[in-house]
Amino acid sequence: MTDVNPSAPSGRTDAGDGLEALLRDGDARLADAFLALIARLELPLAVKDPATGLYRGANARMAALLGSTPEALVGTADSQWLESGSVAALRTAENAALAMSSVALTEHKLELGGVRREFSVARLALRGADGMPTALCSLWLEVTPQRQAEAKLQLALAQLEQQQQAAEALRRETQDQSLRDSVTGLYQKVHFEDQLRREVDLSSREHREFSLVSIELDPLSAEAQEMGAAARTRILESLGRLLRENTRAMDASCRLDDSRFAVLLSGVGLATAHSRMEGLRRQCATQIVVLDGRNLGFTVSMGVASFPHTAHTQSALVQAADTALAEARKRGGNHVTLASIRFELE
Repeated sequence: MTDVNPSAPSGRTDAGDGLEALLRDGDARLADAFLALIARLELPLAVKDPATGLYRGANARMAALLGSTPEALVGTADSQWLESGSVAALRTAENAALAMSSVALTEHKLELGGVRREFSVARLALRGADGMPTALCSLWLEVTPQRQAEAKLQLALAQLEQQQQAAEALRRETQDQSLRDSVTGLYQKVHFEDQLRREVDLSSREHREFSLVSIELDPLSAEAQEMGAAARTRILESLGRLLRENTRAMDASCRLDDSRFAVLLSGVGLATAHSRMEGLRRQCATQIVVLDGRNLGFTVSMGVASFPHTAHTQSALVQAADTALAEARKRGGNHVTLASIRFELE
């Protein structure tokens, strides 16, 4: 895409008017001085016929840019020297410059000698007494090195940003791992207590409920006990995986001690919590845990309480969930028990 921007100043000084008068008078010495300055700056310069787009003249720098000579360039069109896509873009920019009374600046990317090069081009239409354009002058400045440097800088900045993001992700992962139990992958007790405290504060402010589930691993089978610590570790790994799979990102699962666990279900009421935990209980009871070719089954007991329906404080909520868990254990384990809902008289 070609951008065209007028660069004429909004106001003119007396000195500027005087310079325009000199240029209109066609002072040969002044023209020679400008050409000498352009040659000193080593900038490609071309003059085209505004009607046909054919070259009327060019300096050696411009001709060399197109792989030609100033003499051979005269009377030819860009289509003889450039690919069709570049020719169309140049012609569009030239037509825009012819419609303007001031200098038009555009940027072009050209394939020259098999190399992609970028240029900033200033174009100015010379006009006769009737205001019609008589010639179109263009001055070319190659900006390939600057664009390459800018591209390298952008790439370096993007790589640096990716490295920073990776470092931050690693820091968060390392921090998260330090809060988790190595066997089950669940959060440790300290983190869980912080999460529970925040959930109580949030629910109190927003008047919404959440549920707390106390879980205990039921006594292992004689076969699992016979196989010792390795069997217990395998069962705990399986239970931890099931707890993680059955909780959402906003929930929190925790290992409190060797056999006790807790789950915080954010924004979940007592009935929904019971339904979800009943499903988890069935998964545990049917889970296949294999060690040394032997299947080790396990079950869990659960007590479910909710805030604020079964308790109005954090400590009372924990106590209600533990009491419901104890009731589940009394029923022989492998059971989900709900805490009693408190009714207050007005």
